[in-house]
Amino acid sequence: MSEEEDLPTRPTSREQHLGAVFETVLTRGPLSRRDTARLTGLSAASVTKLVKPMLSHGYLVEQDREAGVPGRPQIPLQVDPERHYAVGIKVMEGELVGVMADLHAEVQSSYRLRYQDLSPEGVVDAVARMTETLLERSPQARDRLLGIGIGLGGHVDGSAGRVVHAPFLGWKNVPLQQMVADRLGVDVVLENDVNTLAVAEQWFGPGFAFQTFAVVTLGAGVGYGLVEHDAIVFNDDAGIGLVGHWPLDPLGPLCPAGHRGCARSMLTQSAITTAISSGIGRDVDYAEALQLAEAGDPVARRVVDDAGRGLGRLLAAIANLAMPQRIILGGEGVQLLDTAREAVEQGLSRDRDPRASALDLVATPGDGLEWCRGAAVLAIQTHVLGQVR
Repeated sequence: MSEEEDLPTRPTSREQHLGAVFETVLTRGPLSRRDTARLTGLSAASVTKLVKPMLSHGYLVEQDREAGVPGRPQIPLQVDPERHYAVGIKVMEGELVGVMADLHAEVQSSYRLRYQDLSPEGVVDAVARMTETLLERSPQARDRLLGIGIGLGGHVDGSAGRVVHAPFLGWKNVPLQQMVADRLGVDVVLENDVNTLAVAEQWFGPGFAFQTFAVVTLGAGVGYGLVEHDAIVFNDDAGIGLVGHWPLDPLGPLCPAGHRGCARSMLTQSAITTAISSGIGRDVDYAEALQLAEAGDPVARRVVDDAGRGLGRLLAAIANLAMPQRIILGGEGVQLLDTAREAVEQGLSRDRDPRASALDLVATPGDGLEWCRGAAVLAIQTHVLGQVR
């Protein structure tokens, strides 16, 4: 895709099929055309036609023919991981986390960067510094950088490349995608960070084998993403924090919007640390808050267990309403699950029908790199589909 072209606002059916073929070979390859057709549900003729431009552009390569299999020998296809590289960045208040990833989304280098200027121009400067550092650490990517993916907490219009509202940065209607593209001269994609995390979990994480799964994140806020029938659910309201308003405890604390006992007022890191700090008469950070709870401090234990029961109720609501095959819990505050495991189970039991199937719940490490890998994968997908459509 040339720098002058606009990104398509909605994928065509051909782009969707290209994406399905590329994703299948990427995540399950090497694969023959026959197996690719079987896994994608496309006809063999369609797969053969779709594969041709990917081969001609060097995104796919053919291996030696399979031997010892019945019928005509098949030629396995796989993605050439060194064909291109992408930068994936998660923007947080005062800090960026970034990775350089190849086409297999294998991390070549990673970097954390603190910055002070929260203005759009300040963040663009930080993204530029981050990108240059990652290129210095992965010099093989300099001439093969296809683009940058950026994930950001808040209300993001990915099709327009615009941050509609990011409260933690104090932004409204910022054309961040174009600003970064103009500064660095590369293609840029922008999306809500929970959606980028869902991409990473869908392609390379614990959501890989599931057609329907949900992602719940704990940290500065409470995030929610959903994959249905192998497709991430994008919505105009994604990123405005709807799940944070979900009621969990009618006697719980108030959130800034005036809701009592909602997810935001009970499950965020700041909600937990503020409640414990107030109760014990001194400031604590999130790590110490959980350590105090584990050590049996009565104030910390009460706050953390209340949060755990609230988390259990939230997970039960998602399981009851969306009926995902798996729920993936992530984010910087994911350690709450282990510290309050018994309370989480109590909350689940309270709102989950005992006849329902057991909840398949897994937790990610919460180290931040998965967010970045997802942002890089979005950049990879956008570029590949733009080149071969």
